[in-house]
Amino acid sequence: MTLVRAFTNVYGFTIQRQSVSYGARKPNLFYVKHRRQFASSKRSSFRILGIETSCDDTGVAIVNSERQLLGDAIHNQNQIHLENGGILPPVAGFHHRANMEPVANQAFTAAGLTMSDIDAVAATIKPGLSLSLEVGMKYGTFLCKKWKKPFIPIHHMEAHALTARMVDENVRFPFLVLLISGGHCLLALVEGVDSFLLLGKSMDIAPGEVFDKFHRQLKLRNIAELSHLSGGHAVEVMARKATNPVEFKFEPFSSDVTCDFFFSGMVTKIKHFIAEEEVKYGTTADGVIESAPNLCAAMQLSITKHLCRRVERAMLFLERKSLIPSSSRSLVVSGGVAANKFIANGLKLVCDNYNYHLSVPPPKLCNDNGVMIAWNGVERYRENVGILKWNQLDDVQVSTKCPLGKDIRQSVKDEKISRVRYVKLKGLV
Repeated sequence: MTLVRAFTNVYGFTIQRQSVSYGARKPNLFYVKHRRQFASSKRSSFRILGIETSCDDTGVAIVNSERQLLGDAIHNQNQIHLENGGILPPVAGFHHRANMEPVANQAFTAAGLTMSDIDAVAATIKPGLSLSLEVGMKYGTFLCKKWKKPFIPIHHMEAHALTARMVDENVRFPFLVLLISGGHCLLALVEGVDSFLLLGKSMDIAPGEVFDKFHRQLKLRNIAELSHLSGGHAVEVMARKATNPVEFKFEPFSSDVTCDFFFSGMVTKIKHFIAEEEVKYGTTADGVIESAPNLCAAMQLSITKHLCRRVERAMLFLERKSLIPSSSRSLVVSGGVAANKFIANGLKLVCDNYNYHLSVPPPKLCNDNGVMIAWNGVERYRENVGILKWNQLDDVQVSTKCPLGKDIRQSVKDEKISRVRYVKLKGLV
């Protein structure tokens, strides 16, 4: 019985095989004899296989303990979901199942390795879409059982938070992290590989969702040069064409003294402005209003201001509580929205003012990918944290929702940090 058939029989779904060109050598993970798990995780050099399927990207990567990316492959469903007007969980799950094996084979081929060269398998199990998470989790645990390898369950947002440490050796514990994506907006202090203090979170929707809603309402997909771009990227490109970026104001509610985020009020204002502008310009059903660039620039600026102000308050809180050393301060910004250069530039101004080192992973690592999962596996494997033996995997389950670390948001509120002289975002517009 081949591994593919065994995998299909055990987990009840069919994986569609796709041909991959291997050249003279065929380093396919499905044709390798297994070896026994090593006795100790205190090993100086090791390789971790990472699997990411939390939403709509099927990612597999192999990273070693020396921060080297040995092999990486990803299948993106972005265009499929753009055509459907959003991510449909059953559709996402179907494409994960169809692409899981081909993507894994591509990663192994790129690395020139096989499963016998892997020391442990890490896979995202929370949070995310259940139909998507299950594909990667079941695939990862199956490989571990088949080859008797340790399994490392990964928290998706923790992986985003730690990715910067793979590419930036200046990021040392503890550090401040801002995680911004289509489904999350979190601000936390990272004390260690598995120790997080939550300082703030979105109380309604995430910034990436605001970008997506704005993208749909402005019908930017009908512009040829933007038709293939995600909502956030399309808005960023359109904003660069603005002639008056401060013509409109979408300031979100932010009068409290917390580090929490509020974006839904902005969405309501956006709808109002777009409706008015469409009437003003007599825009057709599929047309894009002439003021779209200025609207995009104003919305992007408002989100940036809100993020920057919350980050500033977090920095002041950490300083008052002596939770981060003055000699080594870093702000890591990760998640899909972190690829927005305008937002990164705004946060850089804040970091410069408070003597923080800003670390933003390359755009490829800001979006969901297998590399961040493999690296999180490296961090955990090195510290021997959260590692399961191959014969302890029957009870592993996915979770669609899962908090990040210990919630200390009330402590931030009790500190009553008000009347902050916010850094002026000069030069951004």
